[in-house]
Amino acid sequence: MSQVDTNPDGLLATTLREGAGTLGIVLNDLQQAQLLTYLTMLSKWNKTYNLTSIRDPEQMMTHHLLDSLAVVPAFSGAENVLDVGAGGGLPGMILAIWALTSQPTMRVSMIDTVHKKTAFLTQVKAEMGLKNVRVYTARVEELEVPHKFDVITSRAFADLADFINWSAHLLADDGQFIALKGLQPDAELERLPAGWEVSEIRPIAVPGLDAERHLIFIKRAGQ
Repeated sequence: MSQVDTNPDGLLATTLREGAGTLGIVLNDLQQAQLLTYLTMLSKWNKTYNLTSIRDPEQMMTHHLLDSLAVVPAFSGAENVLDVGAGGGLPGMILAIWALTSQPTMRVSMIDTVHKKTAFLTQVKAEMGLKNVRVYTARVEELEVPHKFDVITSRAFADLADFINWSAHLLADDGQFIALKGLQPDAELERLPAGWEVSEIRPIAVPGLDAERHLIFIKRAGQ
């Protein structure tokens, strides 16, 4: 198994920097270093806690880090974000690392039912000093928060109807869902709950990844 290389001139560092550039995202030195540190931690914890089925750090870079970075522009202006079924922190932790210096008003909450996954997220938060992160171990349909979210996101979490039904109580009146999907989920779109509508379907291209990716933006009907 290849090892994670955090050398700023190493292959993974170059892949990250060039991939971000292709996406139109300029990473400062801190963001670059923290993203590589996150990758190191993900690879290390994955050996014991099975956070992802991908084992190779080079594949993790493309399929996880760059795949999550590709959605960052969609969150421009967001201030209170919830990542549902956050797993190993994709895209939530990537968003948080980027936002810490590039969009410092953004707060990112992550929720998962699996304790080993939220333990990993909590450790990443602590080691990197990510004061803009909050981690919940709970079922999203049972979560209550004092301030509702302006964006709720998920990456391959559930059918869109379930995603909305389980978490709509946490969305601000003028907020939106942003779901990360692979192929355009036409069948799921036909089953959206009443009162909700798609405002945009945005294809995204991930550098080095030959696969379809789509962002599905959903708002309350008539909003």
